[in-house]
Amino acid sequence: MAIIKYLGHAAFEIVLTGLDGGEKTILIDPWIENPNSPVKLDDYRGRRIDYIFVTHDHGDHLGNAIDIAKATGAKVVGIFEIALYAREKGVETIDGNIGGRLRIDDLYVVLTPAYHSSSRGAPTGVVVGGRDATIYHAGDTGLFAEMSFIGELYQPDIAMLPIGGHYTMGIREAVKAVQLIRPKIAIPMHYGTFPPIKADPEEFKKLVESTTPAKVAILKPGETLVYP
Repeated sequence: MAIIKYLGHAAFEIVLTGLDGGEKTILIDPWIENPNSPVKLDDYRGRRIDYIFVTHDHGDHLGNAIDIAKATGAKVVGIFEIALYAREKGVETIDGNIGGRLRIDDLYVVLTPAYHSSSRGAPTGVVVGGRDATIYHAGDTGLFAEMSFIGELYQPDIAMLPIGGHYTMGIREAVKAVQLIRPKIAIPMHYGTFPPIKADPEEFKKLVESTTPAKVAILKPGETLVYP
């Protein structure tokens, strides 16, 4: 089972049953100080977080990863340059690069390409899987044809896709991404936080569900999706 909680913007908290059968709690791009966040940094003090995945080093994605890692003992997972930065800040890390599976025993993790920018290393997406679910978080990205390979190789059950435009895919491109990736569920993210990325998730839902077999789960900050 996977429990996915939306924390606003591109931030998610996910509880997965790991490949070893144990429960794993992970964060992805934990900008907890975003204006729509339902939680505060202090809410993580003393909690168990196993991994924090960071797709790139822009402030709205690297966010509060370092502080949360220090408060919880979580390992920061990301491309080599981001992991090196986090290690220099005094937290434990797992570094990798775009390619095959990372050597993490209790989860299936692959860093994927993303068409964006980053000051430390290349921007990425991340595929993370456990016993019951595989999730693809696209990070900040434009549309690219090789998303079809992500669908073919990793068959994500759930795809988290930016729809806000301006800095990332907009709705039109994100709909095409769903057609390429073919997840069972698509979750829109990275919209509405700032005026330039205003977008209507209901329009995304209508277009996806009229052109693909996928369902769209529109999560308000603080809401959860349980899969399957």
